[in-house]
Amino acid sequence: MTKFLISFPSEAMVLTDEDFPIVSAEAHAVIEEAKAAGVYVFGGGIDEEVDPVLVTADGSVSNEIYPGSELRGGFTVLELPTREDAVEWARKISVACRCSQELREFMYDPAS
Repeated sequence: MTKFLISFPSEAMVLTDEDFPIVSAEAHAVIEEAKAAGVYVFGGGIDEEVDPVLVTADGSVSNEIYPGSELRGGFTVLELPTREDAVEWARKISVACRCSQELREFMYDPAS
């Protein structure tokens, strides 16, 4: 089985105050469906109130991060047999969240 990252940047989800609780409930329902199907690994949202840091190879810490590596928004990691399955789950999440989702595949790591 392969692990897939399904994610969106925070600016992609544009909701009214009235829509937010509905979208939240629908998104959580998809996550519960993934858990019931046994494919859910973990997920959540990046806390954008906390600045990222870069821990270098010598152990020092810097407030700078790699250029272009800014990560915001929400994500879900699922473990699935095929990319087609991952596209289907990304579709479900996209419909529930009312925004497009990016789909990435993790490389195989025999130790994980």
